[in-house]
Amino acid sequence: MAHLVSPSLLSADFGNLQRDIEMINTSEADWFHLDIMDGMFVPNISFGFPVIKHIKKHAKKPLDVHLMIVNPDRYIEDFYNAGADILTVHYEACDHLHRTIQNIKSKGMKAGISLNPHTPVHLLKDIISDVDLVLIMSVNPGFGGQKFIPNSIEKIKELKQLIIDKKSSALIEVDGGVDNSNVKLLVNAGCDILVAGSYIFKSEDQMETIKELKKN
Repeated sequence: MAHLVSPSLLSADFGNLQRDIEMINTSEADWFHLDIMDGMFVPNISFGFPVIKHIKKHAKKPLDVHLMIVNPDRYIEDFYNAGADILTVHYEACDHLHRTIQNIKSKGMKAGISLNPHTPVHLLKDIISDVDLVLIMSVNPGFGGQKFIPNSIEKIKELKQLIIDKKSSALIEVDGGVDNSNVKLLVNAGCDILVAGSYIFKSEDQMETIKELKKN
């Protein structure tokens, strides 16, 4: 399949959020990427349920919700009720990962697992067949606009091989420092979904930037 683009609303203009939602609706983007931070798992706080519900009300594309929070199990039903279509939790934040994934799926959402840059891919071998996507963090999570970690390319290749070996249907998503300089490398390595925030929202022509990410 052709790769997808999921613009990260963490970099949107929250004074003009409605405008940026409509831009994504009319662009060639496929999903809305929402980073949820609690100030504990990562050193930053983003937005909560009222903002997600507002986005869901106006979004015409799926909400790709990435939880960078401790003990995500407490809020799975809340994120479902807020409108999440895809819910991704961090491997590092879950004591009983299989149970968490099954809980997400029981609500009818697609389930994802995210790995921090220091977390090795092989740790997913026993659960890769149970998830819908794996999100590789190509920067340390918590803030937008960071520099891409080059080793992420090899990590994606290793993950792709694991998916093939285990006959999994999981998609590979990458988030952090994604731009035109590395899109081809990421896609060739096996990436299915590109998350981009500041690269899109700080560009002069956001819809054209999304279009370029889609066709590369």
